[in-house]
Amino acid sequence: MKPIYILNGPNLNRLGKREPSIYGNATIADVERYCREEAGDHPIEFRQSNSEAQLIDWIHEAIDAGSGIIINPAAFTFTSIAILDALKMF
Repeated sequence: MKPIYILNGPNLNRLGKREPSIYGNATIADVERYCREEAGDHPIEFRQSNSEAQLIDWIHEAIDAGSGIIINPAAFTFTSIAILDALKMF
């Protein structure tokens, strides 16, 4: 069974520490645990990077090896045509 790729963008590694009054107290490790619980037996690749290039490389990997992509590109949502182009290939 091919994994679902769950990709997280810049600054999400600071969840739980960064402005908890806005983003809450859950950490990226908590988010990963929630995802794994919901996925059950379905394999997932859970990753976070502050690098746009790394996220694009993982999207390309998911195109070849994954069954789906769930992405929170964070700030790249507003600025990255390159991530959008990579996702369009899926």
